[in-house]
Amino acid sequence: MSAPLVDGRVHVRAPGKLNLFFEVGDVQEDGYHDVASAYQAVSLYEDVWASPSDEFTISISGSVDVSGVPADDRNLALRAARLVAKKAGYRGGVHLEIVKHVPVAGGMGGGSADAAAALVACDALWGTDLGGPQLQQLAARLGADVPFALMGGSAVGTGRGDQLSPALAQGRFDWVIVPAEGGLSTPDVYRRLDELRTHPDIAPASQVPVVATGVLQALRSGYPVALAEHVRNDLQAAALSLRPDLATALEAGLDYGALAGMVSGSGPTLAFLTADPPAALEVQILLSAAGHHALHVHGPVPGARIL
Repeated sequence: MSAPLVDGRVHVRAPGKLNLFFEVGDVQEDGYHDVASAYQAVSLYEDVWASPSDEFTISISGSVDVSGVPADDRNLALRAARLVAKKAGYRGGVHLEIVKHVPVAGGMGGGSADAAAALVACDALWGTDLGGPQLQQLAARLGADVPFALMGGSAVGTGRGDQLSPALAQGRFDWVIVPAEGGLSTPDVYRRLDELRTHPDIAPASQVPVVATGVLQALRSGYPVALAEHVRNDLQAAALSLRPDLATALEAGLDYGALAGMVSGSGPTLAFLTADPPAALEVQILLSAAGHHALHVHGPVPGARIL
């Protein structure tokens, strides 16, 4: 196979994510951690257009600062395209145009969403028809969050976070997110967590990480108040240790009426759960008036889809 089977461009949109619950086990011999996460895809999206090309190239723009996003083979989306080509035996290339709206290095999986979108877009552009299971296998090779960006909705992730099981969620959950200037390196946050855990008061539990039953019950009920009682992120202490300035905004969101507030993933984006759309609007307005960049999003939403 050498020529694209679809003329023109393919446009795919993939969502960012929030970790509603994130329990981190102790560091393993290989330096990684087992985790248990409850993911929710939210209405802040990455857009990827795939066009026929003889080579693998990429262009990046967006409503967020993209200056730190690599435009070479370090980029997950470009690596995703190469994986599809290798799997399908396709000998051509592709040009990926990425328009980013998820904060870069913000703990919301924007790069993973790009990769998921690239998998779907290249599969459609080249007519390779790999199908969901094979795309999920390729996604797992790219990182723990890429399979969820393909799936969307709500899910439980275990192992390294890529062993996914869909989680039943009713209704709509409204969030206000506050992106912070400057990203946080995920490896740096994990290293800081390991340092903090040398203190006996915050040492990790010895058992395999699991998602609390209360989180799953709250998602099934569709009641934000119930979910607010169970949101948790083991990486939050480490992220706040590296970025103590985030604590002020975190306290402000709670003072302004959010049901719960937390660092999203490895940070530094903050996420505030609210009771309903009017409550989210109020929290967004108050945070904005206090000088914070605040966005209202909701979930769950579908994973990577062709538009």
